[in-house]
Amino acid sequence: MSKKEKVQAIIEILDELYPEVPIPLDHTDPYTLLVAVLLSAQCTDERVNQITPKLFAKADNPYDMVKMTIDEIKAIIKPCGLSPMKSKGIWHLSQMIIEQHHGEVPQDFKALEAMPGVGHKTASVVMAQAFNVPAFPVDTHIHRLMYRWGLSNGKSVEQTERDGKRLFPKEKWNDLHLQIIYYGREYCPARGFNLDKCIITRQYGRKSFVNEVLKEQAKKHK
Repeated sequence: MSKKEKVQAIIEILDELYPEVPIPLDHTDPYTLLVAVLLSAQCTDERVNQITPKLFAKADNPYDMVKMTIDEIKAIIKPCGLSPMKSKGIWHLSQMIIEQHHGEVPQDFKALEAMPGVGHKTASVVMAQAFNVPAFPVDTHIHRLMYRWGLSNGKSVEQTERDGKRLFPKEKWNDLHLQIIYYGREYCPARGFNLDKCIITRQYGRKSFVNEVLKEQAKKHK
């Protein structure tokens, strides 16, 4: 089977499993999405969705956000972890949006990545999910699955992103990155992985990875 056929087979399975791909972070506009994505670093989407209503009740736009102190923001977002860094990032990027972008989140990779606390992945998520611009944000799930499926070498998230963009059709990127995340959570987790449950890895996975899993399974059954 060629890589092209394998990619097509994977796309078809994901489309069948996840015909609808809701955005996992609750938000109402590009600004609230940007803040939610920033909060999601090393934190679950569920936890972020519990915290953002409290924060957005006080400030769901950059003008109200800068009226709060960094400490006030920090106190609300503490359960998300990394709150000293994230609270500074949220306050300063809000100020930047007001001063440099007339209070609107810019629809531009470079401008987004110039903001404190906003890396390439965060910018990619906002471009894809808020503005529908094709992007392929790579999180830990995508990085893990692309390696397990033999579609990338697992050396770096940058390489995984390049491979994803090269292998998948551009018009599918925005849905695909979410489908892969949902699939990773449900069928192909980092811990407690079950080859029988993971149809894509079982059928199309990297041979060395599949053999390793089978070896481990055989050991357990001895």
